Amino acid sequence: MIGFFIALISGALMSIQGVFNTQVTKSSSIWVASAFVQFTALLVCLAAWLVSDRSSFAALLKVEPKYMLLGGAIGAFITYTVIKGMDMLGPARAVMLIVIAQLIVAYVIELLGLFGTEKQPLEWRKVIGMGIAIAGVVIFKWK
Repeated sequence: MIGFFIALISGALMSIQGVFNTQVTKSSSIWVASAFVQFTALLVCLAAWLVSDRSSFAALLKVEPKYMLLGGAIGAFITYTVIKGMDMLGPARAVMLIVIAQLIVAYVIELLGLFGTEKQPLEWRKVIGMGIAIAGVVIFKWK
């Protein structure tokens, strides 16, 4: 149950962050805003590490396969695309499309067992659920 609430908080924070980042971009540029976002995230993570964890950064050298270390680089492009999407579509439309894309890609990753995840069987109820979510986006966008 706690995972459910954490996921809800994550979604809410992502939406708020996207709006904040889009507003910062209006006073600077998309890459300045993105760099600032990543830099402040680094500072928060280092502070949290100092007060809670203190595990060795050398453990990162043991990560296999090495491409798994690209999460931060991917994060920079996530920041960029969220800012552009919200600027061009508005927060609600952009977030709906982002969530649908996340859902579809996550399900394909599970179906194919990509990136070390356990392969899952195709479930038509999940496919239908994604179809309903996509229909919701179309209805929401419909004028």
